[in-house]
Amino acid sequence: MKRTTIITIISLILIITSCNIKGNRKSKKDISSKEKSLNSYVIAFYNVENLFDIYDDPKTFDEEFTPSGKKHWDKKRYDKKLNDLSWVLSKLNSELPTLIGLSEVENRKVVEDLANTKLLSKGNYKVVHEESPDVRGIDVALMYRSDLFEYISHESIPIHVKADPRSKLRDILYVKGKFYGSDEIFHILVNHWKSRRGGREETEFKRIACAEVLKNEVGKILNNDKDANIIIMGDLNDEPENKSVNSVLFATNNIGKTKPHELYNLMYNKSIKEEGTNSRNYKWFMLDNLIVSQSLVDDKDFYAENKEGQIFKSDKILYYNAKANFKTPNKTYGGKNYYGGYSDHLAVYFILKK
Repeated sequence: MKRTTIITIISLILIITSCNIKGNRKSKKDISSKEKSLNSYVIAFYNVENLFDIYDDPKTFDEEFTPSGKKHWDKKRYDKKLNDLSWVLSKLNSELPTLIGLSEVENRKVVEDLANTKLLSKGNYKVVHEESPDVRGIDVALMYRSDLFEYISHESIPIHVKADPRSKLRDILYVKGKFYGSDEIFHILVNHWKSRRGGREETEFKRIACAEVLKNEVGKILNNDKDANIIIMGDLNDEPENKSVNSVLFATNNIGKTKPHELYNLMYNKSIKEEGTNSRNYKWFMLDNLIVSQSLVDDKDFYAENKEGQIFKSDKILYYNAKANFKTPNKTYGGKNYYGGYSDHLAVYFILKK
C-alpha cells in the first residue's frame, strides 16, 4: 500500500473520531441545565378564569362561552387567552414548571391546547384530566413535564355534602407519580372548592365538606406512610386562616413539633401579611393555596425552598385603578364585558429542591 494512501486513511479515521467526540461532548451550558432540572422543580397552580373552548357542550351550561353567546367568545379571543396564560406560566422561573395544576378549565382539549402553545410546547407536557359534575362544565387538571415526571396513576375524588346532597361540587384530582432519578412517590391533589358566591358564611359548609373529604384522603396516605410526599394545590375559595383550611384540613404554618397529620401551608405567612391572589373591593384574598406534608419542609431529600410559596405579580397582568391607587388582576371578563385580561387570579408556585 502506498504511503500516501495510508496517510489518507489515518487522517480520515482521526477526523471521524474527532467528530464523534465533539458530538458526544456536552457543553457546560447543557450540563448545568440538566443538573438544574434534576435538582430544582417548579411546582405551580393557576386558576385560569374560565378557559372554555368556543363550542357548545349540550351536557353543560356553557352557552355564554360561544361565538353566539352573550360573551361573544370566539377563536380570536380563545387564542389570545391561551397565549396570555402560557406567557404567565413560562415566566414563573427560568425553568418551565414541572407540574402545573389548573382550575376553571372546560375539558381536556383546552388544557392540551394550552400545553401546545409556542411558549409551553418545549416542556413536553402531558395532561391528566377528568370531567367533574360541575354544572358549568369547569374542571381541574394537571399538566406535567414528561421529561421530568413519571406518571403512575390518577383518580377523581367526589365531594358529597351531607347537608345538601344535591350539590354538584368539583371533584378533587389525585395524581401519583415520581420525578425521574428518584424512587420516591409523590401524591398530588388538585382542588377547586365551592365559591363564595351567595355569601362567604352561607357557603362555608360546602368548603368544609371539601376539606373533610381531602383530609380523609390525606389521612389514608399518611397512615400508609407517615413520611409520604404530599402536594395539595388549588383555589380553595378560603384563606389559610379560615376554618376549612386551618382547622379542618389542619394546614398551618407550624414546623417541627407538629401534631399527627398536620400539614404545612406555603402561602400562610404571606396571607398574614395581607398578600393575596384574588381581590375584591380593593382588598387581597389568599384563595389559591399550596400545601405540603411536613416531609417536604424538613430540608431533607425533597423540600420546599424557603418553606414558602410565591405569587407571580407582574405589572403586565395587573390593572391599575388610579382612583383607588390599587392594582388588581386584569381579568378576561367582568360580567358580559370583555376586558381581554389574563385571569382574575394570580398564579402561585414554589420551588421543590432535591
